[in-house]
Amino acid sequence: MRKMKRLLYIVVCLLAMGAAVAAPVPDNFLPQRVETAATGPTAQGAEGRIIFTAGNSDAVFNVYSITGQLVKVVRVSAEQRVSVELPKGFYIVKFSNQWSRKVVVR
Repeated sequence: MRKMKRLLYIVVCLLAMGAAVAAPVPDNFLPQRVETAATGPTAQGAEGRIIFTAGNSDAVFNVYSITGQLVKVVRVSAEQRVSVELPKGFYIVKFSNQWSRKVVVR
């Protein structure tokens, strides 16, 4: 009886896997990518600068050196992008009191 249950379990698993693999994909199926960065404020390191994006509303970013010294305050209007030139290094960017991130300027 135990062997029969085991055999039945294996057959059911194989059939389920075969059905999943053989299921047709609709022609209009396209994988979707969800991007939340477009709606919220972001800070991204780049070559010799940091690029700030405000998102849906005005944003104020504080840029700190790795030692904790305030380097710059950047104000960005809604739906705008601002690029700030900075020397190479590691920085901490804080947005309001919501988040802070390490940013590398190459």
